[in-house]
Amino acid sequence: MNTQSTYMNWAKTRPKVKYDLALSGILNLPFAELGAKIEDLDLCGDNAYGYRPLVDMLATHCGVASESVVTISGGTSMANHLAMAAVLEHGDEVLIEEPTYEPILALAEYFGARVKRFPRLFEHGFRVDVDELEKQITMRTRLIVVTNLHNPSSVQIHEGTLRKIGALAREVGARVLVDEVYLEAMFEAAPRSAVHLGPEFITTSSLTKGYGLSGLRCGWILATADVARQMRLLHDIFGAVGPQPSERLSVVALAKLPKFIARAKRILESNRAVLTEFLASREELQVVRTDSGTTSFPRLLKGRVEDLYTVLHEKYDTGIVPGRFFESPQHFRVGMCAEPELFNEGVKRLGAALDDLRG
Repeated sequence: MNTQSTYMNWAKTRPKVKYDLALSGILNLPFAELGAKIEDLDLCGDNAYGYRPLVDMLATHCGVASESVVTISGGTSMANHLAMAAVLEHGDEVLIEEPTYEPILALAEYFGARVKRFPRLFEHGFRVDVDELEKQITMRTRLIVVTNLHNPSSVQIHEGTLRKIGALAREVGARVLVDEVYLEAMFEAAPRSAVHLGPEFITTSSLTKGYGLSGLRCGWILATADVARQMRLLHDIFGAVGPQPSERLSVVALAKLPKFIARAKRILESNRAVLTEFLASREELQVVRTDSGTTSFPRLLKGRVEDLYTVLHEKYDTGIVPGRFFESPQHFRVGMCAEPELFNEGVKRLGAALDDLRG
């Protein structure tokens, strides 16, 4: 088996640029701003199935019982891995949104799932069409997978739609996995986790996108208590115990989230205003506009996105994410997560590159 994530390989090895419009998580927080003290750290301790203060704080953060929280030291990516591993058997049918985050597809293939797709069309505002999903579901379906906020477009799936998806899953004995990592970037405006909508829902998230805390790799899964226990026992094979310093620092971070939220809001509000004005001025771009999230997914009406990417990198020291990583070669993803001064200049350079292609 040679399963791999082409997106993650690209993301880890792509050339460094000064004006990075590819960042999908808030610019990393300097360690000094975390305000951790030496007594907050230790190299060992009782965290056999998660450091208890961290589990309890995440339970409070998400509004669930501690028994429903599974902590993961690999961020949302490892959370998705463990969630799928716990509920899938080789050959199970899995329905996954299209377009989606490419590592989710790679995971399903890794587990030997029979993957089917349901559309989230640009022409329909990247909404989930429940009728189209229903056409794909069968008695063999064991899992339905969505991202909310949608990665790459940041479009939100509202609770009414999620309830309909859950009802379809219940009819065939399937579960619904909702990757909610970008909901964290809605801060106090975020809806409750989909795990509250019924026992068929499993949700994953982390501190990696909304707060500038990606280095902590603090991820989690929310599920019913029995499914959560099953996942903890399965994780004994994959991860044994989490890194004590990271889990302890995550407790420090959770206690100070309001401070980090204020920083993240400043960055996102400034950059979103700049990007909104820019997109409205460019006739060669179309976009589904959103008021939340950290990313946007414009469509290029003329020319090739790969050429735009190359010009941006080679001439303008600027980065975007080509849409081919999201099954959408005429699109590209822009992340609104760099420092505003650099983001503003990066958007200007994006405009210059578009002018070059048009000329």
